Amino acid sequence: MFLGRFEHAIDEKGRMTIPSRFRDEVGDVAVLTRAFDRNLTVMPQTVFDSLAERLTELSVTDPEARLLQRLVFSNAVPVEFDKAGRILIPQYLRDQAQLHGQAVVVGQGKHFEIWAPELWEEQVNQQNSPATAQRFKELNLPLR
Repeated sequence: MFLGRFEHAIDEKGRMTIPSRFRDEVGDVAVLTRAFDRNLTVMPQTVFDSLAERLTELSVTDPEARLLQRLVFSNAVPVEFDKAGRILIPQYLRDQAQLHGQAVVVGQGKHFEIWAPELWEEQVNQQNSPATAQRFKELNLPLR
């Protein structure tokens, strides 16, 4: 399970070190793609395959389904770790996620996200808002 938050540099070639515990969880190959909040997401191949199967089952006549398929598939790239534990983030994905020099890597359970620090700070501010508990009340997530 991907847990925690880490800060890493992105070099001039677009390479970024992934935390070792995340590399261990991913295995040999991961898939990097654009996410929904001006960030990127990295999934183990098996998790991406499960998502891809569900996406391809959506109706091609549904414009929302096509839009989602385009968002995920057109931005997806397989990534492997080099000897230094880095992945290469293509320029177009760095541009979409506003990644310039620094990044925040955030665990999300079955996948992890890569954020520009200033965009991650916006997320933290939303988490710290007084209305947060009320917003999440509707999810009904009891601890068992």
